[in-house]
Amino acid sequence: MNTDTLTMEEKKTGTELNISPVEEWPVFKKRPLIIAGPCSAENEEQVMTTAAALCASGRVDIFRAGIWKPRTRPGQFEGIGSPGLRWLRRVREEYGLPVAVEVATEKHVYEALKQGIDAVWIGARTSVNPFALNEIAAALRDSDVMVFVKNPVNPDLELWIGALERISNAGITRLAAVHRGFSTWEKCSFRNQPRWQIAVELRQRIPGIGLLCDPSHMGGDRAFIGDLSQKAMDLNYDGLMIESHFEPSTALSDRKQQLTPVELMKVLGSLVLRSPTSDDPEFLETIEDLRSQIDVYDNLLLDILESRMQVAETIGRYKKEHSITILQSSRWKEVKDNAVDKGVRKGLTPEFIHTILEAIHQESIAHQMKVMKEE
Repeated sequence: MNTDTLTMEEKKTGTELNISPVEEWPVFKKRPLIIAGPCSAENEEQVMTTAAALCASGRVDIFRAGIWKPRTRPGQFEGIGSPGLRWLRRVREEYGLPVAVEVATEKHVYEALKQGIDAVWIGARTSVNPFALNEIAAALRDSDVMVFVKNPVNPDLELWIGALERISNAGITRLAAVHRGFSTWEKCSFRNQPRWQIAVELRQRIPGIGLLCDPSHMGGDRAFIGDLSQKAMDLNYDGLMIESHFEPSTALSDRKQQLTPVELMKVLGSLVLRSPTSDDPEFLETIEDLRSQIDVYDNLLLDILESRMQVAETIGRYKKEHSITILQSSRWKEVKDNAVDKGVRKGLTPEFIHTILEAIHQESIAHQMKVMKEE
């Protein structure tokens, strides 16, 4: 199916993939599934020391380390390469931990499989490229490894779904998605803007898909990892992928976002895990009442939006009669700035207001364009 031409009805019905739930994987002990280890495998001592500490905690399910590192600019540490695979194999043999690496080419896949790597993840820079994914999928075909697909760098749900479909079509059944946030030009506290709603919609579109959060890359700073991990648990994610280095200050890549094994255990120990459902009659009655109130407000919002678009069409006709352009940049900036100020005072985030206003503005332009084309 060409995901670029999906209809709204096709999006609503979702995508069926032949995948097994994360909780049925042999590595899964309890929620959340934990994948942890250094951003990069730098030397054998660093890998083994970190792995020993993580293994001793008894809480890590899969040990991860980057071997081939995609870097934004040349001259940065680009990974130790294939020799690091032997270190990971030693981690599995000595500590009994399944091991994972990032793969970006079919050659990476072949080398990882040859060394018996248990899991691979596909990074954000690769998941955006269908050609690379086709080659990786062909190399993975019918293997029994676990595969984790990170969201593309840009907030495009169709690309993310397409990446998962390509890997699934290669016969991979232990397949899960990793939400690491999205690059943006907008000002944001985090390294990558979470845009949680995209990951939530992914689960609606692909029922049963495993979903993990990568708070290390999302936050870009160890100070954010605890809060982002808790948010993921509140949204019922299946697991976390967190970077951990025995001495982050010496790390050759992303030192600011890595936790020591001790710090990682503190984060995991502080997580509050909530059930997605309840049989409590009082809870069910109360939540149903509140949801009914939400339905009322949603209908009111739709009525207001309908009225607003009718006014926009009237403005469009008036502009047409007087040969005025549709877009009035100064007016739009004034409207947006005022709305953001009011929204913040009402407890809404600037990001939310921007998102809503942009969508309304685009719809208003579409209505006015339709008026302009009328005979």
